[in-house]
Amino acid sequence: MMSARSLVVALSAGLAVALSVSTAGPAGAVPPPPPNPSDSEIEAGHAETRAKAGRVGELTQRLVEAEGRLQRLVDDVAWKLEQANKALVDLAAAEASAAAAQRDARAARAEADAADRSVEDVRRRADAFVAGSYQQGSTIGSISAYLGSASPEDLLARAQLLNAVSGSQLDAIDQMERARVDRANKDAAARGALDQARARQSAAEDARRAAEAAKAAAVRAMADQRQQAQRIEADRAEVERQLTEAQAGVAGLEDQRKRYEEWREAKRREEEAARRAAQEAARRAAEEAARRAAATAARRPAAGAATKATKAPGRDEGAGDTEAAVEAVVARALSQVGVPYSWGGGNADGPTLGIRDGGEADLHGDYGKVGFDCSGLMVYAFAAAGVQLPRFSGYQYSAGERVPLADAARGDMLFWGPGGGQHVALYLGDGMMVEAPYSGGHVQVSSVRHHGIQPYAVRVL
Repeated sequence: MMSARSLVVALSAGLAVALSVSTAGPAGAVPPPPPNPSDSEIEAGHAETRAKAGRVGELTQRLVEAEGRLQRLVDDVAWKLEQANKALVDLAAAEASAAAAQRDARAARAEADAADRSVEDVRRRADAFVAGSYQQGSTIGSISAYLGSASPEDLLARAQLLNAVSGSQLDAIDQMERARVDRANKDAAARGALDQARARQSAAEDARRAAEAAKAAAVRAMADQRQQAQRIEADRAEVERQLTEAQAGVAGLEDQRKRYEEWREAKRREEEAARRAAQEAARRAAEEAARRAAATAARRPAAGAATKATKAPGRDEGAGDTEAAVEAVVARALSQVGVPYSWGGGNADGPTLGIRDGGEADLHGDYGKVGFDCSGLMVYAFAAAGVQLPRFSGYQYSAGERVPLADAARGDMLFWGPGGGQHVALYLGDGMMVEAPYSGGHVQVSSVRHHGIQPYAVRVL
């Protein structure tokens, strides 16, 4: 048995060891606490973020609406451009008709004048006949011709001759008079046709001016809407920047709060570890004191068990002339993929220089580009099959058999806008088409767009 003195010594040593462990602390002590933002600061940051996000949402909605209006205006400009193109085509046709009517009127006038001269010539010769008969008293036709006859037979012969000559002259005058009246009627008809042609030309010119004015107004409206959309986009970009800053500020405050919470948890674990270490040191010190006091030198062996990890093996993952014409048309259209869009460009022989439109096409310099617009590409493609299409897409919509859109086949034309006057493309099948889409673009193969598409395709071949 251990003496009382030995027990006191052992307990004193154990307490000293425990005290030294509890006061020294762990080697990796927790650093001083980081900043801890208040709840009001974090809530203020969140409130600012919500306000900025709401403003971004509002501006986004306004931008969507503005872009929707812009797209409608772009479509309207495209329609007005095609109407202006139609007016140019109609004006050219009216001018050609007026020129032809002018030529017909000149020819009819010339014929009428010639008929008048012929009648006057016959009339003069008839007058000369009458005058000669009166002066000469011969068989030409005066009373002296009867009085100067030598016998009744001579008198009868002279009368017969006089009647024949007079009848011939009168018949000639009658025929020439009828010819003159006929020529005069033709002249009047030609002049009437000329007046109608000029009226059509004047109406076409008025329509062209109206179409140009409508186009210019649409272009101005589109430009104004584009500027408004750009201003909204700029405002949204600025608010998005502010939102990003606000989010970063809140994130910074929350990160500080997170780091503080992590520090506080680390501090709690440190203190808990120190407390447990002190308890364990005290326990071990007491056990050591008791062991020494009991003079037990036995030690408990340490044993360990090793485990071997294994990894499961992996696995190895292991038709006829029409068809020929259709293909010729399709091949000709596809041969132009990549060619620039050019408003007013393209004919049966290939791409041509575009023309000015006073709007979107001019902004993209189409008048200086050699290429196709949508209807020009169709004119060029179908020329491969010997088909001569009109230049305006609205007229092309009436150039063949209309079939329901669901029955569209390769080589049919697809149309957009009222009366097909906004856009036209060539259907390739399987929901694909080839088109000259818009200024700034190029001839391309794309998926069929069903927004605004006409319910019928047009089959020419």
